[in-house]
Amino acid sequence: MYRKNDNGQAMDPAEVTPCGAARPSSEPVLEMSFEVGHYDFAAAGEAASKIKQVLRKLGMAPDVVRRAAVAAYEAEMNLVIHSVGGSILLHVDTEKVTLVSCDEGPGMPDISLAMKEGYSTAPDEIREMGFGAGMGLPNMKRCSDSFSIESEVGRGTTVTASIRIA
Repeated sequence: MYRKNDNGQAMDPAEVTPCGAARPSSEPVLEMSFEVGHYDFAAAGEAASKIKQVLRKLGMAPDVVRRAAVAAYEAEMNLVIHSVGGSILLHVDTEKVTLVSCDEGPGMPDISLAMKEGYSTAPDEIREMGFGAGMGLPNMKRCSDSFSIESEVGRGTTVTASIRIA
C-alpha cells in the first residue's frame, strides 16, 4: 500500500514506520519512542516532558522546544483520551523535529470536522476533568511547519507533525 505525504507524493511501503506513518527520510540524530496508555491520566504528559528535556539537552532553540512540547502533549492527550493506547515517535535530524503519534483506536470518521477548533468526541467524564476541549489537533497543526493525519475508522490514526530547526 502506498501512502501520500503532505506534499501529495507517493511513499514506498519500506519507508513507512510500523504504525503506518512515513519514516522521515533523513538520517536521525536521535530517534525515541514513547508508549502511551489508554486513560492513563496518572502518566499523561510524561512523554511530552521527556521530549522537551531531550530537545533542550540537544541544544534546540527555545521556540522549537516549545512548539514540539506543545505538539507532543496534544498528541499524548489524544492517545490517552481517544485511543486504546499508542505511541509517539520522536525523530530528530539536522533539519527538523518530527513527532509521529499512532494508535489502533477507533479512527476518525471526519478529519476535517476533527480539525475544527472546539469540536470534540470526548465523553462527559473527560470534559469534567478539564480535557476534551477540541483544541488538540488544531494546536498541533498551529505548532507545526508540516502536519498530516491518516485515519481509518476501526483501524486507528496516525498524526505526523514536523518542526523545522533552522
